[in-house]
Amino acid sequence: MLILIVSSILLFLTDIFLGSVQIPFKSILNILTQSGNEKESWQIIVLNNRLPKALAAVLCGAALSVSGLQMQTLFRNPLAGPYILGISSGAGLGVAIFVMGFSIFGISMASYSFLYNYGLVLFSFLGSLLVLLILLGAIYRLKDIMTVLILGIMLGSIITAFVGIIQYFSFDSQLKSFIMWTMGNLSGVSNQQILIITPILLLTLIWSFLVSKQLNLYLLGEDYAKTMGLNVKKFQLTIILITAILTGVVTAYCGPIGFIGIIVPHLARMLSKTSNHQLLTPLSVLLGINVLLFADIVSVLPNYETVLPINAISSFIGIPIIIWIIFKNKRITNVG
Repeated sequence: MLILIVSSILLFLTDIFLGSVQIPFKSILNILTQSGNEKESWQIIVLNNRLPKALAAVLCGAALSVSGLQMQTLFRNPLAGPYILGISSGAGLGVAIFVMGFSIFGISMASYSFLYNYGLVLFSFLGSLLVLLILLGAIYRLKDIMTVLILGIMLGSIITAFVGIIQYFSFDSQLKSFIMWTMGNLSGVSNQQILIITPILLLTLIWSFLVSKQLNLYLLGEDYAKTMGLNVKKFQLTIILITAILTGVVTAYCGPIGFIGIIVPHLARMLSKTSNHQLLTPLSVLLGINVLLFADIVSVLPNYETVLPINAISSFIGIPIIIWIIFKNKRITNVG
């Protein structure tokens, strides 16, 4: 964990250093520490673009990793995650309704800065929460986790169809804005938005760590957890709420970033060789930060203003890791 902390700091500084404009590393440190007189243009680039982008990578990597860990424990399925089970699709539907749905009535929410920033989070959260509640209801009715997994994929397809209808009736500018959002974009997060999402995600991550003991009890079976005094239904709703907040906030501002929530919990289990969530939760946070910072660094094209979609980079990183895990263990390690 000490190595991961050091590597996350190095990757964070590297992420700020790289970009289309070459800025000396010493100048970047002076800007961050507010010591020395550097070019005003360099200060704007570092403080208004690169720093919030790197901070967004840190927050999103931690949030997606923890939400993936808790989803895999809740559904007892190693393939569970916000992206696979349609939770990101639900958040995307909320954002689509907010960004493009109101345009049908001639209303552009982007013109109202305050409402846009907070409404984006609210609609994304409600969309992800809706999908999670449907999946949890399916668990009570079907009792078969693979069927629930298939249901999640089907929900994602249905939601995609609804989003397609909304796109058909939306204006060109709003349609382009939504399409860019679906590709994942950390560089679009502003300092104002960082101030909004930081306290929400930090408090929710702390909440995630506080329920680690309950997650350990839940792994031993619902009957055993009940005998130990755990209110299973209340606990499941708590995990749903935590995951919906983490996924909804991240998806609202950065788009649906896939595979981070699936691969990082597996990497955490392989490194720690334990299912103790008191260790897995902080380890997943550190691994998620490192993986998404690395993906953001790869997405930057030196000497070019263009930045590759973060979702594409996370897929290129995630798919080989999943294949490697499968071939290394002959099967994906069972949760718990």
